[in-house]
Amino acid sequence: MLQLENISVRRLDQHILRSVDWQTEEGQHWVLLGANGAGKTTLLQVVLGYLWPTTGSVRVLGKTYGECDLRELRKRIGYVSVQMDMRLEGSVSALELVASGKTASFQLYEPLKDDDRELASHYLREMDAESVMEKPYHLLSQGERQKVLIARALMANPDLLVLDEPCNGLDFPSRERMLSAVSGMTEASHRQMIYVTHYPDEIVPGFTHVAIMKAGRMAAAGPIADTLTDCVLSDAYDVPVRVHWFDERPVVRVARD
Repeated sequence: MLQLENISVRRLDQHILRSVDWQTEEGQHWVLLGANGAGKTTLLQVVLGYLWPTTGSVRVLGKTYGECDLRELRKRIGYVSVQMDMRLEGSVSALELVASGKTASFQLYEPLKDDDRELASHYLREMDAESVMEKPYHLLSQGERQKVLIARALMANPDLLVLDEPCNGLDFPSRERMLSAVSGMTEASHRQMIYVTHYPDEIVPGFTHVAIMKAGRMAAAGPIADTLTDCVLSDAYDVPVRVHWFDERPVVRVARD
């Protein structure tokens, strides 16, 4: 599904990524975890083909970058980020915005077909956002917008779904509703998910693996239970922590002893 080998990104005299190796397999769902400045966003841009590495090779969904049409490959990748807000037409309805995801555009250029309306409604229900279906996008709350953007990404039935900090800016109840929806989406057998976050406690049931970055390097990567340890997280965040588990989710606290 994903194979990165010896990925480095250098800008002027600064190494943003250093010799990153990362491989994922079909049936796995990954969390990309790390503190601010760890290199998560840069690595994500490399995976999506928006940033070319200084060294290394990138292979995504069986296609090697530099030997494939990235425009066609991106149709198989669903990507959701809060940065997408800046590219959206606020007056369009939630339903129309979701339907536009079928063609990877941000607006509809022809009347909405019944089949597309039904499919868009289905994904809004899946995200527990059916109530905002006819509302203009610009009137939605941050949590509602994130759910609509994820529903939009699902319209193209992607093989890879990348969620870049979807809980950013959400209050506690909204965050938990979002995480519940994300956990449910991991049940899709044909689709791999990569969930990007700063916070270990956003790792919900359904995710199988975690990749932890620090200072532009891959500090650790593997099955969650084996990788998300006191030692690894203490090193990644430069503070001593303890990892506890509650309802199959990690709870991380700074160690006081």
